[in-house]
Amino acid sequence: MPDLNFYDKVYQVVRLIPPGRVTSYGAIANFLGTKGSARMVGYAMQACGTADPPVPAHRVVNSAGLLSGKFHFGGDLMEQLLASEGVKVENDKVVDFKKVFWNPVDTMAGF
Repeated sequence: MPDLNFYDKVYQVVRLIPPGRVTSYGAIANFLGTKGSARMVGYAMQACGTADPPVPAHRVVNSAGLLSGKFHFGGDLMEQLLASEGVKVENDKVVDFKKVFWNPVDTMAGF
C-alpha cells in the first residue's frame, strides 16, 4: 500500500465495501493494524464528504449494526442509501447484520 495517511487508508478500504454490505468502524481499524482506533475511523468517515473519489460512508456502522453516524447524513439519508442497495434497516439498526457484514480481514488478505 502506498504511504498514505490514516484517513486515506480508511477511505481505500471503505471504497471496497460491496453494495448491499456493511462493515464496522472497528473492523476497518483492525484491518489497518490499528485495533482500538474505531473512533478514529469514525472521525475519518465524518471528514470524507469532500473525498475524491467519493467514499460510501453509509456502509459503515457500529459493531452492533447501528447507524451511529446517521446524523452526519441528515434525516434518513443513510438508511435510504442502504435500502437502495437492499440493506434492510429497522429502528436505525441493520437487519440481519451478521449476514450483510463485510469483514475486510476475511476478504482482503494481501491488500
